[in-house]
Amino acid sequence: MMIRRASGILLHITSLPSPFGIGDLGPSAYGFADFLEKTGQSYWQVLPLNPTDQACGNSPYSSPSAFAGNPLLISPELLLESGFLKKSNLEPIPSFPAGRCDYASVVPYKSELLRIAYQSFKTSRKEQDAFERFCQENENWLDEVALFLAIKNHFKGKARILWEENLRDRNLEHIERIKKNLGDEIGEVKFYQYLFFKQWHSLKSYCNLKGIQLIGDIPIYVNDDSADVWAHPEIFNLNRDKKPLGVAGVPPDYFSKTGQLWGNPTFRWEILRKTGYRWWLKRLAHNLRLFDFLRLDHFRGFVAYWEVSAEETTAIHGQWIEAPAVDFFTAFLKTYPAHSFIAEDLGIITPDVKEVMDRFGFPGMRVLQFGFGEDRPDHPYLPHNFIPNTMVYTGTHDNNTTRGWFENETGPEEKKRIFRYLGKEATAEHLPVELIRLAMMSVANTVITPLQDVLGLGEEARINRPSTPSGNWEWRLLPGQLNSSHAEMLLELTETYGRRAADKFSR
Repeated sequence: MMIRRASGILLHITSLPSPFGIGDLGPSAYGFADFLEKTGQSYWQVLPLNPTDQACGNSPYSSPSAFAGNPLLISPELLLESGFLKKSNLEPIPSFPAGRCDYASVVPYKSELLRIAYQSFKTSRKEQDAFERFCQENENWLDEVALFLAIKNHFKGKARILWEENLRDRNLEHIERIKKNLGDEIGEVKFYQYLFFKQWHSLKSYCNLKGIQLIGDIPIYVNDDSADVWAHPEIFNLNRDKKPLGVAGVPPDYFSKTGQLWGNPTFRWEILRKTGYRWWLKRLAHNLRLFDFLRLDHFRGFVAYWEVSAEETTAIHGQWIEAPAVDFFTAFLKTYPAHSFIAEDLGIITPDVKEVMDRFGFPGMRVLQFGFGEDRPDHPYLPHNFIPNTMVYTGTHDNNTTRGWFENETGPEEKKRIFRYLGKEATAEHLPVELIRLAMMSVANTVITPLQDVLGLGEEARINRPSTPSGNWEWRLLPGQLNSSHAEMLLELTETYGRRAADKFSR
């Protein structure tokens, strides 16, 4: 429960070191869990683990499934240990770029390794019983995901809206026919999901036994080109041809002068309500098996959401539409405890959003980088205005690193306000530690620091630039870059401000 003083680190799985071009669920993930334990941390926050698509900029927030795991995160080293790969299958390892993920070279390489593993599985039938049990336990989402991805691969990545009408509209006769024709491809998708969830649950168990709880991130919306929209078109705002009528985004804000046009179809909340929010409850239940806590991304969209006509090219011309927040949260809190959820309440937050958060006791977020842009002692993101039921960040995955922000985004007046608040001047090199200290000493129950700020890295280590279609989600930690001096600094701050993990946690 997030009612005690504690802290943790934000680091996505793709950013871990690995010889295979992208971070994965293998040895480096376990090594990072050891680092968290050594430094007294209680939480490891990750970004969504769903499959990514190069056509969508490799964003974990833009996925063909709200339920599936990302096969690119499967560890080849663990496949070697389990007998699905041979050492010769891994050699020679291509010379991938250091410090970043080059998806164009990683995707074909890891895809081939996974295909070899699948052929090995079909030949040996190793773990057959465990695989069949996994398929049976997860059939309520796995069957539709596997069929969707198999069809999509069969059509060489063509979007669902461009499939022939009978498949696009899930004509039963045509669906049964293509299931038979693509049986092996469907089995292959299911096998990759088996491998992913096997490796993820092993890592989660390891973390929990070390007292580390995992914080996941659940995007409010799903991709238009997804198994979810294809299998459940009735709960999305689509026309007769299954094309979006209204799409999601946010109006102009800190991140973009034209707003953010995400392009995801909005929900038909009146239909969801009639089903008892069945799809959402299934999604939450699934994610709470993967994580100890869930950050509800774009929380304000559960209260009122910004909808833009699908024909618009920016998010400027949209409208706020009310959603049944109280009814929805009342329904799912009958099953799930409120302390399992965190409200991402950044952006334009109106009193009705705060009212819903207070009513259900959801902790919100505070970002230190946002606190110094105005000369306002009452600014909610300044530490002296925090409340205990809060998660404070130096920055999020959408922000520049703290050093990059200070060097490139703050003017002379903002720097003066920062120094006045700190009570001293600080160099760009030392500012990240000073902001971590501010967060740690605050009354906020929970402090989460992006690893880039622990390392004091500059703009080159930024992982995402909102509204920028390419070059994101690429930053990676180098082997040995996280060293004993970083561990000592983090442990000292954690102990000094009473946030060290005390008790082991198991779930």
